[in-house]
Amino acid sequence: MTTDIDTMTVEELVALNHRIVERLKFLESLQTHKDMMAFNIGARVSFESSRGGRQLGTLVKFNRKTVTVMTDSGQRWNISPHLLSPVKDVNPSQSFLYAGEKKLE
Repeated sequence: MTTDIDTMTVEELVALNHRIVERLKFLESLQTHKDMMAFNIGARVSFESSRGGRQLGTLVKFNRKTVTVMTDSGQRWNISPHLLSPVKDVNPSQSFLYAGEKKLE
């Protein structure tokens, strides 16, 4: 389907513009929802903050367009879900050995 915009009136162009903007908003909301579903409440996540540096925290809430993350320092951030990275928690009770090191018991 081809639309010749050169022959359209101002009113038709404005109506077409409204339809395009609504469609783009819809597609963006679908992508945001898909990005959100990659995480669960309570998930450990990280993101690059606007103040510089990587922030670590826990996802505490899904909003309409963002998720709320409570950082380890106690700050609340509303972040677009596509900016989040999952973080795997390491069990602190596990002991890690370097190459050639023997475990003491």
